[in-house]
Amino acid sequence: MSKKALLALLIAVLLPVVSYLFVKGYSDGAVKMPPRFYPDAINEEVKDGKKISDTIWHQVGNINLTNQLGAKVSLDSIKDKVIVMDFFFTHCPSICPYMTKNMRRLQDMMHSTDPRKIVDSSIVQLISISIDPKRDTVAALKAYADKHGVDHERWWMLTGNIDSIYDFGVHEMRLGAIDGNGVDTLFEHSPKFVLLDKDHVIRGYYNGMDTAQILKLSQDIVFLSLEKDKKKPSAIFQQLKQLWPIFVIVLVLVGALLFFSSRSKNIIK
Repeated sequence: MSKKALLALLIAVLLPVVSYLFVKGYSDGAVKMPPRFYPDAINEEVKDGKKISDTIWHQVGNINLTNQLGAKVSLDSIKDKVIVMDFFFTHCPSICPYMTKNMRRLQDMMHSTDPRKIVDSSIVQLISISIDPKRDTVAALKAYADKHGVDHERWWMLTGNIDSIYDFGVHEMRLGAIDGNGVDTLFEHSPKFVLLDKDHVIRGYYNGMDTAQILKLSQDIVFLSLEKDKKKPSAIFQQLKQLWPIFVIVLVLVGALLFFSSRSKNIIK
């Protein structure tokens, strides 16, 4: 076997590894991911003489509520999905109709028949929680949902215990709300849509009345759906890692062939 053939074999063996490392190095910072909000703690350790810091981000706690179909649901029941959440009430005379309209825009982006589809429906759950659960019964939410063309599977409208809802909104979602005690104009709540990643970490707040912000939100949903856990090695790396003994054997054989090929030519001379 000639040196050129051996060199070609060596390149063929090393090319997948080199290509993977090259692409990984340049792609890690290619997309600006939505930031994380509210660090709970920072763990520090010294490894191989280097100080390593690991931020523990706030994960939104669980809440158990009932959707517009009367089904008991919880935040913990949503697995491997990005979540978009807002707060509203069906008697709202001001911002809620606009927020519902824009949440409907997000829902429409998931339909395969819609030419604007940019969001895969399997990766996101839309949630609207009523801050007026006394009047927003299951029947009231169902009527409101049907009126606004809500897809009951993709978009939950939720009601439940009033104390739990307000505590969840303030302490977990970090959004303020005021109970109007049945007087529509006295209710107050944020117009923000909140984006949660698959670990239920808050990754963004968006003005639910701004269509440009809704477009940005739809893009961030896609980014988060593709986000990989940095603590878990990629599948490609795992496969390459399993093949490393073969790479070593091939490299040794190529080196040996080059050595003996060179030695035999010297003897002939």
